[in-house]
Amino acid sequence: MKRVNIGICGLGTVGSGTFNVLTRNQETISRRAGRDIQITHIGTRRDNPASHTAGYKVSRDIFDVVRDPDVQIVVELIGGTTVAKDLVLEAIASGKHVVTANKALIALHGNEIFQAAEAKGVTVAFEAAVAGGIPIIKALREGLVANEVDWLAGIINGTGNFILTEMREKGRNFYDVLAEAQELGYAEADPTFDVEGIDAAHKLTILASIAYGVPLQFESVFTEGITQITQEDVQYAEELGYRIKHLGIAKRGKDGVEMRVHPTLVPEQRLLANVNGVLNAILVHGDAVGPTMYYGPGAGSEATASSVIADIVDVAREVDLAHPVPHLGYHRWADGVNVVPMSEVVTSYYLRMQVTDEVGVMARIANILSDNGINIEAIIQKEPQPGDDTVPLILLTQRVKEQEMNRAIGQLEEQTAVIGQVTRIRVEQLDG
Repeated sequence: MKRVNIGICGLGTVGSGTFNVLTRNQETISRRAGRDIQITHIGTRRDNPASHTAGYKVSRDIFDVVRDPDVQIVVELIGGTTVAKDLVLEAIASGKHVVTANKALIALHGNEIFQAAEAKGVTVAFEAAVAGGIPIIKALREGLVANEVDWLAGIINGTGNFILTEMREKGRNFYDVLAEAQELGYAEADPTFDVEGIDAAHKLTILASIAYGVPLQFESVFTEGITQITQEDVQYAEELGYRIKHLGIAKRGKDGVEMRVHPTLVPEQRLLANVNGVLNAILVHGDAVGPTMYYGPGAGSEATASSVIADIVDVAREVDLAHPVPHLGYHRWADGVNVVPMSEVVTSYYLRMQVTDEVGVMARIANILSDNGINIEAIIQKEPQPGDDTVPLILLTQRVKEQEMNRAIGQLEEQTAVIGQVTRIRVEQLDG
């Protein structure tokens, strides 16, 4: 079998996993690829004790890998968007194929990178950039190619899902679970990307582009995190028959494509509502196939390596050919497809507010909602605690535009009977 030479840049968690799986299963992988796949150069600033690289060519300057004339496929696993971008563009300019797990790089710079790759006739593969070991890119780009994607909704950040699961199952508060997630290595010391939805927005940017044939546009994704979710919200959602999940949602409508990341109430009987812990899942609804769900580990050394190596095999199979599958699944962008502004998105809402315990408050709140065209679906009104003159009021509304809900919430918060801010969580039925 003709040999294909691989250069790995980065020997951290994913890089080490890729090295270990590729060397352990080399014979099987090569037989599946139809070519002998060999690691011939590794670029890493420091050795990783989890990988035994004795006997391999190792450079401390990762750009040495790109400049090695024997390397045909560069595997970028260093992360970040500055050095990684320079590395990938230099590899492309040198006529080398690239495999990456870097979702931020693709979401922010993918349009430029893919244009450069197409000009040079090389491939940039990125299955591991979304949902770790789940082959969602291949499913969307190839397996569902016959379908118009009506919508997709995904739990695409394991840290947020772990936090919300612990809050629901064990009655814990957000910051207590976040601290444990950091101790377990699920969350970084600075967890902003996970808990504020930025990581999920990077991934949704990629999924939406492949689903709808639109350019990558991270800046157009509405993004809201989970830091404001309280234990009370989790409990009230359960009482209403829902669970709170942090979802990335892309949806096609007559006015364009919605792209949004935010906490969402999902009916408790839906499959997506029962994906717990650090696991990921993406539910895709196609017009021909209906709903399909893709479920599994969204991170981890060897789970992510599984997707990295799948890309290596795909590229190796066609290393001497023009790549037949477009990077984002389309040979040209869809014409006239707009991104729907969040103010125009229509959904149902969960509202929680603390109100004074007095006659007429509920009537005034109902009138404000009604004046804004908002109908109430369900109400939970608790009794005041001894010595307390305020009570929590929880409402579930019917579907309404976001801008109308924004206006109503502003008017509610002006009421002296409403104490503090109104908590708002969007609701999705996800029933096709």
